[in-house]
Amino acid sequence: MSTGEEQFFQELNQALGKHPEKEEIIAEYRSHVYEILHEGETSAIGKYEEIVRRLGSPDEIASIWKEEAKVTPKKMQILFVVLNILIFFGGIALTVAYNVYQFEWIELLWKRLTAVPSIIIMVYMAFWGLLGYEIGKEFGSGGLKILRRTFTYAVIPNLLLMYLIVFKLIPHEWFQPLLNGPFILACILLTIVLYPISWIGYRWGRKASV
Repeated sequence: MSTGEEQFFQELNQALGKHPEKEEIIAEYRSHVYEILHEGETSAIGKYEEIVRRLGSPDEIASIWKEEAKVTPKKMQILFVVLNILIFFGGIALTVAYNVYQFEWIELLWKRLTAVPSIIIMVYMAFWGLLGYEIGKEFGSGGLKILRRTFTYAVIPNLLLMYLIVFKLIPHEWFQPLLNGPFILACILLTIVLYPISWIGYRWGRKASV
């Protein structure tokens, strides 16, 4: 390790103090410093200045991470689980309202939504990508465990709905014209790729946090 690199991490270690994710943060920045230093040849002093120019001073970095530490993993986890449940029950409420009540605006909304199932799928994929991105951005390298837990809890309503549909425990005619072979297959495949989508979002957010 060069003198400039060693100085940077000594100062960062001191600035982070007793941050609960200090080791993960330092490991994350080591990879970025490695990339910076291998882009060109500079003196020891120049290396330190180049690292600070590209990543910020140790005090600035520590200040950012200490501020982000105020956003607890539990709150983030609850937020996305609740959002997914709201989407889930919102869809149920719309379905029941359409099949039980005869409101013109509900029928219009239903027809427009069922006419563009691909847009529904794309919006839902974006939701899961955003979940990973926000966790990666807020918690950096320490967010992968949070992502896994949040994904596990949030996907339960999806699996429950699929179970009810596959075993015909809810009226199929309620979901026409959505409930056809291609759409069911698309939903199954979508459920399988939800975690990879979230993971890609997490990696993107993790890079954005630096």
